[in-house]
Amino acid sequence: MNSTSQFGTEFCDHIAIVRFKDNAWQTPEFVPLAPLPMHPAAHVFHYSSSCFEGFKAYRWDDGKARIFRLRDHLARMQKSAASLRLPIPDAHMLEAMVVNLVAQQIDDIPAPPSSLYLRPTLIGTLANIGAAAAPSTEATLFVLASPVGDYFTGAATTLKLLVEDQRARSTEQLGSTKTGGNYAAALGPTLDASEKYGTDQVLFCPDGDVQETGAANFLLISDDEIITKPLDTTILHGMTRDSILKLAVELGYTVNERSFTVSELLDFVTTYEAALSGTAVCLSAVGALVYQGEEIPVCDGGPGPNTQRLRKALQDVQCGRTPDTHNWLTAV
Repeated sequence: MNSTSQFGTEFCDHIAIVRFKDNAWQTPEFVPLAPLPMHPAAHVFHYSSSCFEGFKAYRWDDGKARIFRLRDHLARMQKSAASLRLPIPDAHMLEAMVVNLVAQQIDDIPAPPSSLYLRPTLIGTLANIGAAAAPSTEATLFVLASPVGDYFTGAATTLKLLVEDQRARSTEQLGSTKTGGNYAAALGPTLDASEKYGTDQVLFCPDGDVQETGAANFLLISDDEIITKPLDTTILHGMTRDSILKLAVELGYTVNERSFTVSELLDFVTTYEAALSGTAVCLSAVGALVYQGEEIPVCDGGPGPNTQRLRKALQDVQCGRTPDTHNWLTAV
């Protein structure tokens, strides 16, 4: 991996791929990375029938790879496919595709805490531009592999978020679906905020309800408590969020999953750390919020000790420095 490469811009030289047609999944293939032939009328181009997952494989000192929370991610992908009425991937088939791809590309996995980022993607390929109210009965499922480092450049620094108290990141019915449309919806506000305020992400808080950013879940962390919005259909059910919360309980934190308002948030950040959690970002500290044109520091503005402690606890499991008591890792 080129250390100067931006996250997600380098790829392994093979992918795993399988197609769904005639009401059945065909035989998966392991093929060289190349552009996919697609009909211009493919359902995905016109009606956004697409979902994906993102998770990582780590190469340990023993030379073997471990994939973090593989089966949980595949189960979430099945739910995403069902919500978009796409053909639901067979879990055993997709797991084998991922494991085989990692095994073939194991020499491309950089040293921890860098990793091999895995991106299964499911797209509707039915050639029918009259199918706005009908599902795609044909699909392509593929798995990309990308050697990656940190998602945000300058990982030791903190992030700055714009607090958006009107607009939502997604819709009520699709917020928990990992579909590209949610990221597209957040892109404009995120770029506008970056240009105007120099922020890294937008924290969406529709009608004052603190939810999440366009690419990650949001947590408040003190010396003994974590506060985060409870799961519902409006936000993504993040695997990193879930992992952090489980590890936090073991470390003695009280986990408080509850709704809270922007007004409460502004009070909390005088004493609580704030962080974003996600597969790509891991657990990244937030140093400042921008609200109504004013920049508000989170605690002292630096990376907080609790955020760093929890990040290390997660990475220690992923990289084999502490035991995997939750059976989160799949060995390759």
